[in-house]
Amino acid sequence: MDDILEIRNLNLYISKYQVLYDINLSLKKGILHALAGESGCGKTMTAMSVLRLLPKSASVKSGQILFKGDNLLNYKEHQMRNLRGNKIALIPQDPMTSLNPLYTIGNQLVEAIRAHSKVSERQALRKAREVLDLVKISDIDNKLKYYPHEFSGGMKQRIIIAMALACNAELIIADEPTTALDVTIQKQIMDLLDEIKKEFQTTILLISHDLALVSNYADYISIMYSGHIVEEAPAKDFFNKPIHPYSIALINSLPSRNPSLKLRTIEGAPPSLQENIAGCKFHPRCDFFRPGVCDAKEPRLIEKAIYHFSSCLIK
Repeated sequence: MDDILEIRNLNLYISKYQVLYDINLSLKKGILHALAGESGCGKTMTAMSVLRLLPKSASVKSGQILFKGDNLLNYKEHQMRNLRGNKIALIPQDPMTSLNPLYTIGNQLVEAIRAHSKVSERQALRKAREVLDLVKISDIDNKLKYYPHEFSGGMKQRIIIAMALACNAELIIADEPTTALDVTIQKQIMDLLDEIKKEFQTTILLISHDLALVSNYADYISIMYSGHIVEEAPAKDFFNKPIHPYSIALINSLPSRNPSLKLRTIEGAPPSLQENIAGCKFHPRCDFFRPGVCDAKEPRLIEKAIYHFSSCLIK
């Protein structure tokens, strides 16, 4: 399978501080690729780099972001506007604030469809009904007349997913799409994304800090720590046998892994942007730390098993 999205050696700075270090990421068509790690590790910055929706103080110093072979870093802003919401769609963290409160759902769906395709208002309205049906919203004719405040958080998230489907997005970036929702609704939204992936062969980049959720839906997983990807593997291999000490610590901290034991935590905190840590960024918190090795050389991703990469110098 060809890569629909490929990030190569991406280095990103916010002002004078580096936030992403040589990020390499490949997404195949029709798979759900999870990008996981603690808050502040660079997951969302990686995703927003693809959409070119970065703070004004951000700058890409080197690297490429290839969507179907085209380097998005070379695109003009009008080209990116045509791409966003059309070929690449975003499902943001907070569905409560992602829809315009002044317009009905029908108006917003029709506007999104007509912005990216040359169709009449009637044709756009027909398409809006089709995609609302796909995301399992009932009583569609009435719901098209509703304003966002008349929907629950889960229903709003379904409407945002419908917008992605309406424009036939080939890549959906789902940035913590279930964070603001309760557990039951979380499962419904993730089941819906899984159905979309399978039925339409849509590629999904899922940004998440919830490994329990990721384990149920991801085909492939990349683990980030302090702006680095420290482990990559097919999801089944990763959860069966994690290699990097950070990944092992993350999995060991899941309650489901230690149902009868005291919950294990990772001591310390991730480094701030201002901290200059020599060698592996994780070594101050690592149970496998070796002086003179881990703090002397910055590790790189190495294939430790088939399609299973880790950046640890020890394991």
